[in-house]
Parts: sequence; C-alpha cells; structure tokens
Amino acid sequence: MPLTVAVQMDPIARINVRGDSTFALLLEAQRRGHQLFYYTPDKLSLRGEEVVAPLQPLTVRDDTNDHFTLGEARRENLAKLDVILLRQDPPFDLAYITTTHLLERIQPGTLVVNDPASVRNAPEKVFVMEFAELMPPTLISRDIDEINAFRAEHGDVVMKPLYGHGGAAVFRVAPKDMNFGSLYDMFSVTFREPWVIQRFLPAVKHGDKRIILVDGEFAGAINRVPAENDLRSNMVRGGAAAATDLSPREREICERLGPALRARGLLFVGIDVIDGHLTEINVTSPTGIRAIARVGGPDIAARIWDVIEAKRG
Repeated sequence: MPLTVAVQMDPIARINVRGDSTFALLLEAQRRGHQLFYYTPDKLSLRGEEVVAPLQPLTVRDDTNDHFTLGEARRENLAKLDVILLRQDPPFDLAYITTTHLLERIQPGTLVVNDPASVRNAPEKVFVMEFAELMPPTLISRDIDEINAFRAEHGDVVMKPLYGHGGAAVFRVAPKDMNFGSLYDMFSVTFREPWVIQRFLPAVKHGDKRIILVDGEFAGAINRVPAENDLRSNMVRGGAAAATDLSPREREICERLGPALRARGLLFVGIDVIDGHLTEINVTSPTGIRAIARVGGPDIAARIWDVIEAKRG
C-alpha cells in the first residue's frame, strides 16, 4: 500500500547523488510507489498542537546532472503523513535538537526514522560509551589534568570534537607532541563542550569499517581505507572504499548492539569499527548505502523500506 513520505533534509540541490544515502532511500521509496514530499529543517514549525511544514511534492532521478523536481509548497500537518525520514546532516546543535522535540510530538502516529527522541538522546560519541567494553580506552573531557593523565597512560591518542562529523578536526597526538598545548588552546576556544580523547589504533591504516545495522540487524559493510598521510578514513576526506566481510569480533559487536538499537527505535544506524574496536554509533544521518552497493554489497535501501513498510502495515 503506497505511503505518504516526507523527508527532512538539507537542501537537496547540494547533495552528491552518487554517494548520498538519503537519495538512495528516496529512489527506493519512489520505485515502490510511495508519495514523496520534501522540506528543510528551518521550515519546521509548531503551531499550537500541530507540527507543520510547507511540503513540496518530490520526484527523484538517478542523474547527477538533473536529480530532482519539486512541486509547489503547501503547508501541511505532519501528523497526517505515514512516514518522515529524519535525514538532516549534523552539526548536532540546538537547532537540530529542537527539530527532534517537534517531531517527537507526532510519534507514534507518524513513523519518524530514526526515532527523534532517541536521536536526541543518543549522540554518536556519547551513546557509544554505553558499550565501553567494546571500545578502545576513551575519555570525554575538557579538563587538562584528566587529559594529561589519560595521555600518560595510553601514549598516542586521537583528539576530536564531541559533536564533530565527517572527520573534521580529528588529530593524532603523540606522547611528547609539542603541538599539544596549542591544540588544547584551540579546542578550548573553539568548542564549549567536552572533547573525545581516544587511544590511537595503528591498524586504522588498514581501514575503518562502516557497518550498517537495520532494525538492529547487520545489513552490510564497507572498509574505508585512509588516504596516504591522512589519519581519517571518511570518504569525504579521501578515504577509499573496499568490499569487506565481518570478523567474528565484528559480528559480536553487532549482536551486542542490536537489542539496544531496536529498543530505541533506531532503525538505520551506521557503526564504525577499527581493528575490532567500536568507535562510534552514527544515528543522526548515517551514510554508506550507495558505497556498499557500488562494491557489490546488498541493497540496504530496499531492506530499510521492507522494515518501514512492515511497521506501517
């Protein structure tokens, strides 16, 4: 049965359709006959008890030169829709958090993917700490004494913003790194929140696996290998994608996370694993669908819509 589906996302004109997971979800929804609508986060409003937005009918095409058509905007009560895809990209700031408060008001009548309350309560680099036994040693702090004690214990560390994304501002800090003082000062001025300090994993040079879980079950994976002379494996930072299988340890990690993800309504999740160590749980706008398909992996967009349709059935 066709569903009415709205996508809350950043401007669709700016996306890279070859790698965009939201676009893959929209293509699959359209193929199945669902009716698509589009709006940007800044257009979301709460008027009395109604959560409203100016929805534009959306048609998508897998064409890098001409990938979408939008119809005339019409103000609609979002509670009348079947599904909303919450797919705006970070930063995970107060504007983002506010949209989760608004969308939470229309659950469960409208299925929001991922569940907005859980997105709000499970920021990537904080939620993952519930599974500290699966992770490399990790500290979340901005206190210089705590950071120095952690560095003294673990030697090489990686330092990154708590709410960063896409590999931005990720630094490796050696035990006697002369740049640490300046880096600490820069982080102190730039970020009000604590930072993540994590033991450096040398095996990152062989790849950082992005593993997709759909409704708590393993759905596909890709190995992202950093570019030469770069710490970061994110594909937007030059990382190269390669086909991969899961190790027994990685399957153990998926099985450990699955029940917690399902319980929170986190239907589409991307986790990052380096050398058998869980480093992040991505719930805001996970990526990897098209990259996995390009290296011969499964059609994860289809699997996600199978689950959505079952939940709306």
